[in-house]
Amino acid sequence: MSETTAMSDKPRYRVPAYTSAEAPATPVATGTSTTGSPRAEAFSFGDPEPVTSVRDMLYEGLFLSPDEWYEPPIPLSVLAQSYRATAHHGSALQVKRNILLKTFKPHPLLGRQAFSGLALDYLVLGNGYLEEVRGRLGKRLPFRHLRAKYMRRGGLNADRYWWAPNYLDRTELPKGRVVHLLEPDIDQSIYGVPDYLGSLQSAWLNESATLFRRRYYLNGSHAGFIMYVNDPAHDQKDIDAMRQALKDSKGPGNFRNLFLYSPSGKKDGVQIIPVSEVAAKDEFWNIKNITRDDQLAGHRTPPQLMGIIPQNTGGFGDVEKAAR
Repeated sequence: MSETTAMSDKPRYRVPAYTSAEAPATPVATGTSTTGSPRAEAFSFGDPEPVTSVRDMLYEGLFLSPDEWYEPPIPLSVLAQSYRATAHHGSALQVKRNILLKTFKPHPLLGRQAFSGLALDYLVLGNGYLEEVRGRLGKRLPFRHLRAKYMRRGGLNADRYWWAPNYLDRTELPKGRVVHLLEPDIDQSIYGVPDYLGSLQSAWLNESATLFRRRYYLNGSHAGFIMYVNDPAHDQKDIDAMRQALKDSKGPGNFRNLFLYSPSGKKDGVQIIPVSEVAAKDEFWNIKNITRDDQLAGHRTPPQLMGIIPQNTGGFGDVEKAAR
């Protein structure tokens, strides 16, 4: 018998086409009968939810925009959003700003409020701007603080400045009136770059761990355990009832009691197997502690100045000495 004849003698079955969401009305013939045989069933207790939006920062470099100014090498909006991402990152910057403000001596041309904004912009964004203001008679008035997030620098000699709070409002400032304080960068000299960039990944990981923990408690449909049922006393109706009861416990108040009656059941017929609660708890504390230390190292700020409670009996030492 030839190979072609042998292949043609094999039984063939027509399989209806359907999507993954549409189950076939009748089981597909497989050569063996499955009527009445027990089947394993697995389902999710809820749809997956995103933990947080992906926020990545790359050193883009300088490039000219259509408005003749250079775009910053690092998106300033990302740095501004990350300022309040975690308690440790924001606290370290606020401590430095408060120390500078404490030692600052007000001047007729530079008040305390303008200096506070200048210092915060410099620490967070690596750039600080002041505008020289003159009266109608040419008298010099106090400097006005300009938000670094909305300032742009350009021109042939990089001596022109724009105030651009949005795409519809763009104003070029008078030439020679802007004082630009910047944190030096090794790649370019037009914009400043903050020196804590190496610890930003740890700050974002710390934020992601906190957001995940919040959603872990707020979302009642997370896969926190596996409900294993191997008791032959339960039929399909009992399984469907338990599944519906678990689905109804989703959302606020999800930590509630469930009643299960099984007169002919075995001792281990129904088991609850946790798969993520203990592991997530341990990893949460490890991530929070490790990322906190990374942020302290990135800002080079003593922990006792940031309100961190010591975990050892010796403590962190004298606060006054650390402040000096």
